[in-house]
Amino acid sequence: MNIYYINKGIGRTVEFKGLKAQYLFIFSGGLLGILICVMVMYMAGVNTYLCLILGGVSSGFLIWQTFTLNGKYGEHGLMKLSAHKKHPKYIISRKSIYRYLKSNRKRTDV
Repeated sequence: MNIYYINKGIGRTVEFKGLKAQYLFIFSGGLLGILICVMVMYMAGVNTYLCLILGGVSSGFLIWQTFTLNGKYGEHGLMKLSAHKKHPKYIISRKSIYRYLKSNRKRTDV
């Protein structure tokens, strides 16, 4: 008889070393971008040690910033933060009161 194990990860978010959801994509995309920048600088003739130092410092900053955002805002925090920034502070209505009371029915003259 076959033994089938239940996959307990269905419906849960992707997680790697504590990074969840969009932070994982920011992290991997940032590291890929830094790798491409370092390769372009190296092929352009920039000093090798300068390329390594800039790549190391920028990837260290990216790692630190990504884990800080993950700890501060959590799994859905960046989406909530961007939605909060798009929400208007005030709802202003500049129509006159008469326009709200006026009926929009068309008159039919017989």
